[in-house]
Amino acid sequence: MAVQQNKVSKSRRNNRRAHDALVAANPNECTNCGELKRPHHVCPSCGHYADREIVAQADEVELDEDAA
Repeated sequence: MAVQQNKVSKSRRNNRRAHDALVAANPNECTNCGELKRPHHVCPSCGHYADREIVAQADEVELDEDAA
């Protein structure tokens, strides 16, 4: 079991943790709908990626009444 030799001060401990903060993401604008999206991800609002439709939206999909 690891046991420290000397007490680590609050200042030294906090200096070590100074680089652990999370960085905010930089959203990009979707080329199809103009909404903000994460870079290199499919747009959650329109389902496009790199000018291609990847995910069909729910209002475009027709379901049978028996399936629902």
